Amino acid sequence: MAVDGAHGAEGGAPALDVIERQTAVLVRNFELLHRRSDAHEQLDRAEYLLLRVLAEHGPQDINSLAALLGLDPSTAGRQVSALTRQELVERTPAATDRRRCIVTPTSEGLRLMEAVRAARSERLAGLLDGWDEEELRLLGAMFTKYNRAVAEHFLTPPADLPVPAL
Repeated sequence: MAVDGAHGAEGGAPALDVIERQTAVLVRNFELLHRRSDAHEQLDRAEYLLLRVLAEHGPQDINSLAALLGLDPSTAGRQVSALTRQELVERTPAATDRRRCIVTPTSEGLRLMEAVRAARSERLAGLLDGWDEEELRLLGAMFTKYNRAVAEHFLTPPADLPVPAL
């Protein structure tokens, strides 16, 4: 699909102008939801996402974890250090290279991540009440496609991130 900013079929604003404005509103709304939620009291967004990635992909070394998160390895290392101090992840030497550490979530880390995931899902269910299954599927597919475009443009995307069919 070519994206040239042309006016819509009904003569509305150019598509890219609508997307730009709605992206700004979306970011503001995400911040609003964040401020009005207590989910971040248990885990902040970075901690949650790191634990979620470990739960989905299994134990990882810092470089692999950084790539999956789209972070610099030093940033991922600092986040892992913070989670290690909280006993939410453990670091163990890699079996094949004792210089590398493998990061594994603890049972408490997984418990907290799941509690935050459930709270976030419940909040989303309330916000999207009344949407039909096709609308929910389409929104999920479009968010995934958008996030993949950002990753491909700015990051080294993980090879196993699926692109959903639209």
